[in-house]
Amino acid sequence: MEITKNTRIFVAGCGGMLGEAFYEKFAPIAQVNATDIDVNESWLSYADVRDYNSIGKVIERFNPHVIVNLAAMTDMETCEREQECAWLTNGLGTENLALIASKLNSIFVYISTAGIFDGKQDSYCDFDKPNPLSVYAKSKYHGEIFTAQHLRKYYVVRAGWMMGGGPAKDKKFINKVYKQIAAGATQLNVVNDKAGTPTYTRDFVAGLQKLLKSDLYGVYNQVCGGSATRYDVAVEFVRLLGLEKEVEIKEVPSDFFRTEYFAPRPASEKLVNMKLTARGLNVMREWRICLGEYSRVFGRNLNQVRGLEVASGSFVERSHK
Repeated sequence: MEITKNTRIFVAGCGGMLGEAFYEKFAPIAQVNATDIDVNESWLSYADVRDYNSIGKVIERFNPHVIVNLAAMTDMETCEREQECAWLTNGLGTENLALIASKLNSIFVYISTAGIFDGKQDSYCDFDKPNPLSVYAKSKYHGEIFTAQHLRKYYVVRAGWMMGGGPAKDKKFINKVYKQIAAGATQLNVVNDKAGTPTYTRDFVAGLQKLLKSDLYGVYNQVCGGSATRYDVAVEFVRLLGLEKEVEIKEVPSDFFRTEYFAPRPASEKLVNMKLTARGLNVMREWRICLGEYSRVFGRNLNQVRGLEVASGSFVERSHK
């Protein structure tokens, strides 16, 4: 489809790290109705994907060409503890939006996750069969299945280890590492037995734009190039901050955090963008390049938080060798 100033895009769950990147990308080029249950920005309004009747009225009034579902309960431990809420948000919420999309003949975009695989393979292409282990993964995979069964005009797009949003909105791994450093930690314990593919929010939404323009509906893996362990990502992040001599990163097995992170996680969440590449739609850059770009905001913020007495170029962009 052609995206113009007259294109109406309804977005659910737009208040998080991916939603921020989506709004920044699409608001200048289309009419975006951005909603969330957490109205944390002036450009957001309230809508709850779990309430079919209420959100249905909101969407029908807007009459969108595209409905994008970014709404999700993503904390894996919370999903295990609050399973009904996880299913209502990730499962029923997706059903609700898909049914509304079908009723209005809107294109539906659903964001899924690399976590739907069981990790028994080294990596997974778009055609490999999922086998989710956790409540979070099962509820997200349900959204994939329902979307594919009930719609023709849809994109299911799988992300990997998401990074984006900066200190304010990033609830994932990078910001967890950053918070420890900002608090003065000189040693970080990071698991070395979990592998995946980082996924930069800005590249991801650029990919969504290209997919929407293509009219090539279906299921797609969309992650950054390359792969890494959590340890690899932490080492690179600390290096980019210029703190490799100040912060020691200790490799630990996942069992080290078994009390805090008890939800089952696959050993490998590495995805391959086979379909995007084959169709000439892959815009995702290598993860180290994206992390280098993303890390700049943390470097600036860290200097303010810690009051580091360093030269004005204390945070420098370093090329990976």
